[in-house]
Amino acid sequence: MGERLAAHLGATDLLTPQQREGHPDRYRQHFLHAERGFSVVALVWLPGQRTEIHDHLAWCVTGVYRGEEHEQRFSLGSSDIPALVATEQTVNRAGDVCGLAPPGDLHRVWNGGVGKAVSLHVYGADISARGSSIRRVYGPAHR
Repeated sequence: MGERLAAHLGATDLLTPQQREGHPDRYRQHFLHAERGFSVVALVWLPGQRTEIHDHLAWCVTGVYRGEEHEQRFSLGSSDIPALVATEQTVNRAGDVCGLAPPGDLHRVWNGGVGKAVSLHVYGADISARGSSIRRVYGPAHR
């Protein structure tokens, strides 16, 4: 799946201008396609915008179309009161592809660059009815 997505990330006409529009207050999700157990969305990030720490309903393959996405992955500590433990941190730039799958999909993503970032996400679930691929958000009690 990653190789197929990567082959399209350099296309200048992959997304319409509307599908590359951000939101001033939060990252923006544009549904592109959903059917038979998978979905494709474009996420648009203005500088500094980020997700909460979260996990997903299904596997995901992500390709950066423009700009760069920063990602911090986490694991849950093994105590009676689960705590988040930061593991690897990466910067994915235009053309980079990565993937994750439950249960190892706990992370936070943000635009740490100076310009707009746009990424394509292919999820192994039809998330169109739910509106999001996020299964659970981990709040301050987990930090």
